[in-house]
Amino acid sequence: MADWAPIAKEYDPLKAGSIDGTDEEPHDRAIWRAMLARYVPNKGVTGDAHLTLFVARLNLQTTEEKLKEVFSRYGDIRKIRLVRDLVTGFSKGYAFIEYKEERALLKAHRDANRLVIDQHEIFVDFELERTLKGWIPRRLGGGFGGKKESGQLRFGGRDRPFRKPINLPNMKNDFYGEGSSEKRSWSREGTRDWRTRDRDHERSRDKRWPERERSWAWGDSERERDSKEERSRGRERKDRDR
Repeated sequence: MADWAPIAKEYDPLKAGSIDGTDEEPHDRAIWRAMLARYVPNKGVTGDAHLTLFVARLNLQTTEEKLKEVFSRYGDIRKIRLVRDLVTGFSKGYAFIEYKEERALLKAHRDANRLVIDQHEIFVDFELERTLKGWIPRRLGGGFGGKKESGQLRFGGRDRPFRKPINLPNMKNDFYGEGSSEKRSWSREGTRDWRTRDRDHERSRDKRWPERERSWAWGDSERERDSKEERSRGRERKDRDR
């Protein structure tokens, strides 16, 4: 808990796949792929990584000119690289913008996130491929992106930071460790208690049977007495009528 932070300082696919960074086992196959991947950042990428902004969720029709028009308001731009498919040449929906000054980079990072460009709400963050140790891109199962529908949720980034872990009491180890023997002994005693309880119940039931028989006999005699009284009253009425 002492070194916990909502934003990852070093990329770990297992932690990125956990909502609070405390998972011990991967919950999807993509995390396994990211853990087994041996990714090396592209050495052909030039420019200062600490002055580069990552822009994602772009409209596929957005061009370099449109990006320059929007992001030049935050400061002087040195280079814009819109990532395109090598075969078709179509945009892949994300770009990298390198500024000349750190002040412009921080201003764009603060103000341009969730900006709407060509009817698309964009996502803006610092470049992580060359600045975050251990980085694995999303195409290899890593990254900080993904949606719930795709089953590839990732945490520890700007869009979806870690949630603070819950501090559990130390009784957990006692309950599952030393307390297990007590739990077993309690269960054995419990079975003995049930057996003695059944025997006591049978004995009490045997004792109640004579009482019930007496009560039934008393009830029969009382009914007979009532019937005799009713018959005698009926005779008296007949005698009066005569």
